[in-house]
Amino acid sequence: MKKNSNNKLINNNFNNQIWVVFLISIFIYISFSFFSTKPITIDYNRFQKMIRSHDISKIIVIKNQEIIEISLKEEALLNSAYKDELESSRLLDNTYGPHYRLEVSSVESFEKRYDDLTGSLGKENSTEIEYLTESRTDIYSFLQTWGFTILILIGFWFLLRRMSTGGSPGGQIFNIGKSKASLFDKESKVKLSFKDVAGLEEAKEEVKEIVDFLKNPKKFTRLGGKIPKGALLVGSPGTGKTLLAKAVAGEANVPFYSLSGSDFVEMFVGVGAARVRDLFKKAKEKAPCIVFIDEIDAIGRSRGRGQMPGSNDERENTLNSLLVEMDGFSTNSGVIILAATNRPDVLDSALLRPGRFDRQISIDKPDLKGREEIFKVHIRALKLNDDVIVKNLAAQTPGFAGAEIANVCNESALIAARKNKNSIEMIDFQDAIDRVIGGLEKKNKIISPEEKKIVAYHEAGHAVAGWYLEHADPLVKVSIVPRGIAALGYAQYLPKEQYLYQTDQLLDDMCMALGGRAAEEIVFGKISTGALSDLERITKMAYSIVSVYGMNKNIGNISFFDSKQSDYNFTKPYSDSTAERIDSEVKRIVDNAYDRTKNLLLKKKEQLEKIAKKLLEKEILFQNDLEELIGKRPFENNIETDIEVDDKDIKENDTDQPSVKKE
Repeated sequence: MKKNSNNKLINNNFNNQIWVVFLISIFIYISFSFFSTKPITIDYNRFQKMIRSHDISKIIVIKNQEIIEISLKEEALLNSAYKDELESSRLLDNTYGPHYRLEVSSVESFEKRYDDLTGSLGKENSTEIEYLTESRTDIYSFLQTWGFTILILIGFWFLLRRMSTGGSPGGQIFNIGKSKASLFDKESKVKLSFKDVAGLEEAKEEVKEIVDFLKNPKKFTRLGGKIPKGALLVGSPGTGKTLLAKAVAGEANVPFYSLSGSDFVEMFVGVGAARVRDLFKKAKEKAPCIVFIDEIDAIGRSRGRGQMPGSNDERENTLNSLLVEMDGFSTNSGVIILAATNRPDVLDSALLRPGRFDRQISIDKPDLKGREEIFKVHIRALKLNDDVIVKNLAAQTPGFAGAEIANVCNESALIAARKNKNSIEMIDFQDAIDRVIGGLEKKNKIISPEEKKIVAYHEAGHAVAGWYLEHADPLVKVSIVPRGIAALGYAQYLPKEQYLYQTDQLLDDMCMALGGRAAEEIVFGKISTGALSDLERITKMAYSIVSVYGMNKNIGNISFFDSKQSDYNFTKPYSDSTAERIDSEVKRIVDNAYDRTKNLLLKKKEQLEKIAKKLLEKEILFQNDLEELIGKRPFENNIETDIEVDDKDIKENDTDQPSVKKE
């Protein structure tokens, strides 16, 4: 039934095109016939009179058509005997002619009669007339009749066909209100499956249930359950939202429409709403099916946010159309909407209510086990050496999203190929992690000895402070090799897999970040601009302690954080006096942390000197190097993991943690 309707639609479109082309061709033919200028046909007697009057300038004999074309002299065109006649035929402005034509039965007989006529008039009259003979192809005469019209007809037909199919830039003329969704069905099936998605077990279970609902609806409907209208995938960039949707397209045996939120947006008014309606129209015809909208925040932003009062926003009209189609007066049975966004806070509340997006599937950055599974997926196509341990790679990349892990695997292959290796070794993966975290190594960057010494003591201050603070993250690597755009050195730490932080932990982190600035003041008696990123971090942390997390006694258990804050918030949620108190408490916390760090480094100045001098010598120090210099860390590693990272692997080029201290 659907096939017949589609065929009928195609036939109707074809017939409409034929009618349009036919009407255009008729118009062109009439215009051509009306505006075209043909020479006036005369008989032989009048031709004789023109010869005797000396009015003819040129004669063209067309042999194969038995036609004589006659052109008059310029002074003859002013003669009243020709002027009115030629003016009515729109030939008066044509100075060069031809103005008249003579049809003869035989060219040979005409030439004989013409010779006799000019001979009787004398030699002078015959020489003043330009006499030419030629043959013309039939195409010229064909074009003078219906040929040109037929060619125009064919040209317009091809043009309309191309425009209606959208094969050219001009194809959008008739399809501007059509949906740009890509259809994946049995004929164009996506090769990805749920096996290719790792580290998202909870999210996969939620999505699998939707796919299972479409495949086997009786399993749920027998208990009275209804098919969900939509599911919203929420997560940070690179966590695998789009990948999960591609896996759904590969697993589901139903049509899958995929498009981006920006595909609805156009400069023309009403196009977005028209495309939404067209999308759901197509989806209803293919039901049951799945529609995936990537980056839905492009059209799903909260209405009225950032708009002037009384303005008519095209994006809002598109969103209104989407809201109606998802759960309007008419139900869309069998059409499930999947959407992805990394900004759920800006989405309209009407879009997030049950009945539209019934489920919000949160996709966080993977934990230790998830990272291990993701590494296993991405190393399938790689040629690995025996020393590569996937568990160690997972431990060395805390905070990495799926896209970053994929980038590490690709970079490791490129690094190994650059070194002409036959397989990828562990050191190549560690170099790749270094590359992703710290940036490109600046081998040719010239640093003065004074600056290098400052950087060495700065990084040594970070290392010593983190080594002797209980709640600080254990240090894995410290380097004074320039990387990235502005980093002259950096330290890498192995953070805990935790979500809740206590006050002591935050204060220890602040002290560790201030270790570089404190070391500079102790050793050189003055400070540098190298602590910019550190100061930025501790300032945000201090303000969060006071005004966000309610961890300050003087301010109290109050949070001024607004998760649904508007784009234009011109007023603070507290008074000026409270703002002064907040600023004073932040300064007090930072000053206390700095004094504490400074006192710690003064007590451990000997260890500070050892690490700094070793850094100047080797440029890169690892955890085992620090243990040889200043002894083992006095605090146990509380990271709950069964992974033991080999000291040999670490010494080769071990790196950890995206929270890098850059100076």
